This record gives sequence, structure tokens and C-alpha cells, in this order.
Amino acid sequence: MAITAKMVKELREKTGAGMMDCKKALQETDGDMEKAVDFLREKGIAKAAKKADRIAAEGLTHIEVDNNNAVLLEVNCETDFVTKNDQFKELLSELGKHLVKQQPANVEEALQQKLHGDGDTLESYINTAVSKIGEKITLRRFTIFTKTDNDAFGAYLHMGGRIGVLTLLEGTNDEQLGKDIAMHVAAVNPRYVSRDAVSEEEVSHEREVLKQQALNEGKPEKIVEKMVEGRLGKFFQEICLLEQDFVKDPDQKVKKYVADKGASVKGFVRYEVGEGLEKREENFADEVMSQIKK
Repeated sequence: MAITAKMVKELREKTGAGMMDCKKALQETDGDMEKAVDFLREKGIAKAAKKADRIAAEGLTHIEVDNNNAVLLEVNCETDFVTKNDQFKELLSELGKHLVKQQPANVEEALQQKLHGDGDTLESYINTAVSKIGEKITLRRFTIFTKTDNDAFGAYLHMGGRIGVLTLLEGTNDEQLGKDIAMHVAAVNPRYVSRDAVSEEEVSHEREVLKQQALNEGKPEKIVEKMVEGRLGKFFQEICLLEQDFVKDPDQKVKKYVADKGASVKGFVRYEVGEGLEKREENFADEVMSQIKK
């Protein structure tokens, strides 16, 4: 398979490895991107199989809480200027209030629902905002949590809403504790609550990569298994919230910190504006000139 410059660039962004190493990895794996990531990791060239998500679209996250229900949503727009617009902020609030009350299953269902129970649909409401603000605006995603009276939400918006985190803690009414955990999630970006949430397939894949990595380092086979289990523990610490050192008290794991307060983490969701979306590359000066000429 022909290896293109675009493929090499993508692999570099995913692994942080050098251009020639990426090209060789793609050649060795016949252009298979995921196998190329593993190839680089096994050689010790790539530090981790993290995809460098291209933060692209502008917009904000927003959290709305209504008694025992809460929603985290992300709304995208074309430029950062719009996020400071009062109309855009009002749109976020209205969408949040609707979602937390009506609890649609997905974005498609939400867009067809009537706002305030009558009149325009959510989609029409957004389109009206588009015509007023002058930019494309989209409701990208949302997550709704429901709790009991014995639980607590934790809400945290970072950088004015560039990152939004909503947590759900059981066995406590301590909203500050919930917010502290949300701040940790915003900073460290775990993928799962606990080890139990990681699929056996992902664990097996990681174990195999770590084993091959150790063998390539020339380690004796009889100690490789022990090394792999040790490194697997570090892998869990990187991706599982409860295994991580708590940012506000690094001497304690998150699991112990929460348990000492009689609580447990039921779930969390973290949105970073534009993650995984490709940004339109334009020359800003040219864009301004094109507006002037209109």
C-alpha cells in the first residue's frame, strides 16, 4: 500500500513519534494505522496510544441542574467571538433547561421536540439564533444524569466552558466534593471510573503491547510477565479515575479520598469543546478582507 504524507502526519499526531519512524511503521504494517501505533509502542518510540484529538470547532459546554436531574451539553459555533455573545449564552441556557426537563434520548430526538412544550421545535429555535448571530450553530452532544436525594452532582466549567465536567456521587449530599472530583476529571482526563469499566479486550490488547515492548527491550522472558503486570497497573492509573492520585491531595488515590467521606463515584462525563473535530484552516486576514469587500 502506498504510504502518503497525510498518513504519516496522522500517525505523528497520534503517537508523537518522528516522521521517519512513522513512515517505517506504516510500511511495516502495510498502512494499517492501529497496527502502526502498536508497532511504534512496541519499539518504545511512542509513549502511549493516545490519539491527539484535533481541537477544532469553537463553542462552549454548559451544565444545567434541575433538582435530581442534570445535563452537560456542548454547542458549537464557527468563531470564538460568538461564545461571548449574550444571545449565544441565552441559547445555551434555554437548551440546557429543555434537555434536563424533557430528557430526549439523543440529539436527533431533541431537535424535533417542541421548545417549552409548544411552538417551534428545538431545531427551529437554533436556526432562528443562527439567522440573528450570523454563524452556523449546532447542538453537538449532551449527557443527562439522574440522582436520588442521597446523592450529589458535581459541576465544573473550565476556561469559561471550554471544558465541562459533570460527576455523580452516591452516598453523599456534598456538592463541593462532587465539584472537587469534577475539577480532577477536567485536569487529568480519565476515560473510565474504575478498572471494572475497562473491557477485557482493551486490557488484553494493552497486555500484549506491553509484553512485546518488554521483549524488544531485551528483558528475560521469565521476568517479562511480572514486568507487564506492573506496567499494566500504571496503565490503569492513567485511564481510571479511582486509581489516580487526587490532584488536591496527591498523597491519596481518588478512591480513598471519596471513600473516606462515605461516598462513591457513580459516573462522570467530560466534554472538551471541539475534540475530534477538524478545524477549517483559513487565513484570518483574508477572511476579514472578504467580509470588508462584501
